[in-house]
Amino acid sequence: MNSDRNLFLTLVCVLLGFGVLMVHSASITSRPTEFEQIYLSRHAIHLIVGVIVASLCSLLPSRFWKESAPWLFAGTVVLLVVVLIPGIGTRINDSQRWIRFGPFQMQPSELAKITLPLLLGTMLVKRQESLRRVIAGTIPFVLPVAIVLPLVLKEPDLGTAAFLAMSSGLLLFLGGWPIRNFALGMIPAALVAMTLKPYQWKRITDFAAAWSDIDQASYQVKQSLLAFGSGGLMGVGIGKGWQKLSYLPEANTDFVFAVVGEELGLVGSLGLVLLWAGFFITGMTLFRQHDRRSFEYLVGVTLLGQMVLQAVMNVAVVTSMMPTKGISHPLLSYGGSNLVISLVSIGIVVSLSKSSPSESMIVRDQELVRSENIRTTASAVA
Repeated sequence: MNSDRNLFLTLVCVLLGFGVLMVHSASITSRPTEFEQIYLSRHAIHLIVGVIVASLCSLLPSRFWKESAPWLFAGTVVLLVVVLIPGIGTRINDSQRWIRFGPFQMQPSELAKITLPLLLGTMLVKRQESLRRVIAGTIPFVLPVAIVLPLVLKEPDLGTAAFLAMSSGLLLFLGGWPIRNFALGMIPAALVAMTLKPYQWKRITDFAAAWSDIDQASYQVKQSLLAFGSGGLMGVGIGKGWQKLSYLPEANTDFVFAVVGEELGLVGSLGLVLLWAGFFITGMTLFRQHDRRSFEYLVGVTLLGQMVLQAVMNVAVVTSMMPTKGISHPLLSYGGSNLVISLVSIGIVVSLSKSSPSESMIVRDQELVRSENIRTTASAVA
């Protein structure tokens, strides 16, 4: 198990090192200034903070995450409400998603990527016997998601809201939630689609049109695809790309993978994809002996899965396989909240993987016995 964990952490370090290199390269502009070093120094500070917090998280026992999940979720909801208050939340490009703390800022919606799976995982373990019931097995699990998603949509941040819905669905699926509930979940999804704003619909129509006429694609997608075409097989070399020189918007954040494609070519792009594949496979080996209905397995696999899912979605957007949306590349893109939360997720994964399989099964059995005793007592009283 220690060798698996060491390999997993080694791949994380490789991804982080690759990220530092690409953030520095992608931050170069057509008129070099001190801002290039500022981007790199800020990224380094966020990286150090993230590593320290992740290390502390990895030392905590899994029961800490189970017991504190409701409180962590409640704190996230409070922050999601606070960020929408004028004068407290910071508004950038018509979106109010950030809270500033001096020179630092954070996105509460990023915290939900951790606290929502923790809460749902805790609930699944405690309510296994009621999953098949129509009301008791549906409403309690829908409620946390129904609280978070409208707040995130209000910012507005459709991409993060959709991502949270997908990661929650993944955890509930792993936990044995009935398929009928997923079918019912399509109803609110359709209602949200009907309320999309004109610019959001335009992204979808531009995406569809781009496959028949590239001139209909958005400017970002055109420049991104041009970057990949310029890179060819081997790339033009680190630091020698042209698209980042004020041609490709968000080159060091949402479209950093396009810079990888131009400067490292197809070989470098596929190499990064293989790194993520190795990250997921080695991460899954950490839980191969755990009970698949245990809190540790459900939350650990979900946190791993959602990081890989976010990377896949970023690659899909950059290569015009999905409509354009602000989805950063985990561990590679510049951005404090995303980097720190990604590292904290990894720290929690390591923490959960340290729980012995026998311990997780004992805890699960105790939860089932406790639930059965409560139900028996309630029936006797009735």
